[in-house]
Formats: sequence, C-alpha cells, structure tokens
Amino acid sequence: MDAAPRTVSFTRMDDATPEEMALIRDEAAAHKAEHWMNNVVRLLEGMRGYTFGYRVDRYEHSLQSATRAYRDGARTDIVVAALLHDIGDDLCPDNHSEVAAAILRPVLDEEALWIVKHHGVFQMYHYGEQLGIPRDARDVYRDSPYFEACAHFCAAYDQVSFDPGYDSEDLEFFMPMLREVFGRPLKVWGDPDLAEA
Repeated sequence: MDAAPRTVSFTRMDDATPEEMALIRDEAAAHKAEHWMNNVVRLLEGMRGYTFGYRVDRYEHSLQSATRAYRDGARTDIVVAALLHDIGDDLCPDNHSEVAAAILRPVLDEEALWIVKHHGVFQMYHYGEQLGIPRDARDVYRDSPYFEACAHFCAAYDQVSFDPGYDSEDLEFFMPMLREVFGRPLKVWGDPDLAEA
C-alpha cells in the first residue's frame, strides 16, 4: 500500500511555514529528477511530422544537428544543445530560441546555453537576406566570448541540417548524453549560475 502523499496545510502561500516550503521544494525536486528529461524528450518528439515546407521535419533537423555536432567532436553540452535547440518552436515559434534556453537553463553549461538562446539571431546570417532581414543582426553580440562558437554552431550544425539523405544517428544514440546532462545537480533559482545568459 502506497503511503499518503505529503501535503501542506496552507491554501495561500502567504500562510506557508518554512517547513512547508521546504516540503514543496523537495517534492518538486523529486518530480523533476524523475520526469523532466522525459518531458523535454517529448517536446523533441512532438516535432515529428509537419515540415513547414522544409525537406525534413524539425525532429529530423534536430537529430541531424546533433549528429553533425557529435561527429565534429563537440562537447556533450554542445551536442545536447544541438539536439534540443528548437524545442521551443511549438510553444513560441517567433521566440523559440529564448524559450528553449529557458527550459534548458538548469542543465546546460554557460556557453551551450548562450548558443541556444541566441541561435535564432545568428541563423539569420544564413537566410535573412532572402526575407529582407539584415544578415548581420548577430553583430550586436560581437563582444560576447561565445560569438564564434554560436556562429560555428549555426554554420556547421544548424543551417545545414535539412537534408533528407543525411545519415543521422537516432534518438537512442543521444540518450546517454541526455542522461548525463539531466543527471547533474540542477541549477535552481537563486544560484549564481542562473545569471542572465
């Protein structure tokens, strides 16, 4: 027989005790550790099917991006960033980079997180002119220590990954890397590592 779930007595957060808020924090952490990676994988898998006119769907695009990063010898955080960089597309297409970065902030290192957050602007270098958008929009970030890494990410992994003939690794290949990244102690609000990326 399962034990009754632990709950608090308050109905308003104003009335919470420190012990009750610690209970909430601990229960949320236990839930995150068990379910969060699976929820992110579901976001990725949810990108199967619709192509938006590309020759591959965004799921295959993500597998191609991650495969290219892996084969290029990129670090695990960059490979995972390549795999998950577009998971914000279905939630907020016009701001998908920042949405994906917000989701991944507690697990990715600073460089990989910065790349995810800014890849949308950097990607315009490769297609902006075709839409009448200045391709140099990324130049506002020239002083960032991650500028070149993000430019490389977009040139070598992102903008080239719409090829239906590319031999991508499957999702199962990347699962050990996902488990490594999501298995680390999570950065939580209040941590200095969660400063603006």
